[in-house]
Amino acid sequence: MKKYFFLPLIVLMTVSTALAQAKTNEALARQIKDLKADKNITLTYDAASDMSKIMVRGDDFGREQDKRAGVDAMNFGMAFFYQGKTLGAAPDTINFTFWVLNSKPKFTAAHAWTLTIGDETLDLGTARYAAKPNENMEYLNFKITRENFEKIARAAEVKMKIGAAELQFTPQQLRTFANLLKIVE
Repeated sequence: MKKYFFLPLIVLMTVSTALAQAKTNEALARQIKDLKADKNITLTYDAASDMSKIMVRGDDFGREQDKRAGVDAMNFGMAFFYQGKTLGAAPDTINFTFWVLNSKPKFTAAHAWTLTIGDETLDLGTARYAAKPNENMEYLNFKITRENFEKIARAAEVKMKIGAAELQFTPQQLRTFANLLKIVE
């Protein structure tokens, strides 16, 4: 008899936990605005495909870091898609792209990406590389696991190496990661 008393309670707790993780597009848009992250994070919905997309645009690394890396400018973007108008759970992976502006390609031959967070080094793999030489642009495309994304978003300092270039995420860029983490949690 006691088994049957606790079964509805367990089901209710499981359902309420699952519902607490889901966020509607309206709630996500409000959260983006409340975090003052709407300069860097956008939410769009396409009715024809019934798909929503969260897109992030990270600021440039700054003139000093760009020069040290041997590029004219370097930004990044992140995006993920989900079905419908409700985000049911944080994505397992996030698409991540570096946009590199340079008169001569910098990352054609070497584009492996490693991060150093504290005393831990993360190997994020080799980019899916694309270039548009007539536009002086290179694109370094990666997929970041949720686990690695969370490590970046919670870090106070993140140093990285892409090919031979060494850079460090700026405090504003790390704030963008942290804001996205708050939104998807």
